[in-house]
Amino acid sequence: MAHSETAKPTACLVLADGSVFYGKGFGATGQTVAELCFNTAMTGYQEIMTDPSYAGQVVTFTFPHVGNVGVNPEDDETADPVAAGMVVKWDPTEPSNWRATERLEEWLEKRGRIGVGGVDTRRLTRAIRQQGAPHVALAHDPEGNFDLDALIAAARGFSGLEGLDLAKEVTCAQSYRWDEMRWAWPEGYVRQTAARHKVVAIDYGAKRNILRCLASAGCDVTVLPATATAADVLALNPDGVFLSNGPGDPAATGEYAVPMIRDVLDKTDLPVFGICLGHQMLALALGAKTVKMNHGHHGANHPVKDLDTGKVEITSMNHGFTVDSQTLPEGVKETHVSLFDGSNCGIAMDSRPVYSVQYHPEASPGPMDSYYLFERFAKAMDDRAA
Repeated sequence: MAHSETAKPTACLVLADGSVFYGKGFGATGQTVAELCFNTAMTGYQEIMTDPSYAGQVVTFTFPHVGNVGVNPEDDETADPVAAGMVVKWDPTEPSNWRATERLEEWLEKRGRIGVGGVDTRRLTRAIRQQGAPHVALAHDPEGNFDLDALIAAARGFSGLEGLDLAKEVTCAQSYRWDEMRWAWPEGYVRQTAARHKVVAIDYGAKRNILRCLASAGCDVTVLPATATAADVLALNPDGVFLSNGPGDPAATGEYAVPMIRDVLDKTDLPVFGICLGHQMLALALGAKTVKMNHGHHGANHPVKDLDTGKVEITSMNHGFTVDSQTLPEGVKETHVSLFDGSNCGIAMDSRPVYSVQYHPEASPGPMDSYYLFERFAKAMDDRAA
């Protein structure tokens, strides 16, 4: 059912500039402060909410019908929602999907995440585009009692994501093995039983579907925490190293991640593949710099051009920082660029199988145009072993 304009508001979203958006709350009650971003994907709201790259952020969904396919345990990208909250145009509808096991509202309530429906998300999205990603306070009270002055103060008091290392908050507590492959009809998820390569994946906030893509490409995956050292990595005698996605300011995470990556590059000729935050970590390790974007890229419809082939891929993205391509050192080339704004979307070393992309080639949600990157990683390990 669509939100009624005459119903008493039970939730509100307050921006640091004093703007207030009222709506109908769902999910958990209480309040939270975060950075506000928007996501343009038409599917995959559960995967988006459980993507660790959204730590510290409230997500505005530009697609109005959220909740219509419900939720199910198979589509979680990590154990619990990581995004701080969600903002949608219409109140969540009854789920209509054979895989659904629970309503979105119940799922959010159990996991302590706030949602608000009935918001003019087009207006909100324009504000984010024009002003940059704002700091916000999101509150849900079934009685509709809100202290706006306190909420505005809370939004203004949010420190923001710059300088914030969130990878440590979302990474695994200890290492573990992964052998589950991508979902396929009719079996669903099956196990990898014929791995050709040992891969160490550094978890800066890894999504499960990324690990599944590695397993489907023939990799025996061992996941290590974000703070793993080069000695930890090399002790496992891997055939390749993978650098995962994750949240926060890459410069902050880079304080411990960059020395590890440089050490691995200096001591070995291992293939290295990074995505999202892992892409930024590799760029920093190679001598480039990162910068905060105005409103970032979040969605499943982002066109990216491969500069080597001229091919355009439609990709899934989730990042608020970007690699400054003007700072790439000699011996490192730009391989992909965004056709939305020309920002960097990929790099590679000239002489070694070391490369990374800004987008999410596992595409959960999103198109499958970029899965070949996992196969390229496997081929690099094949070539090294030959």
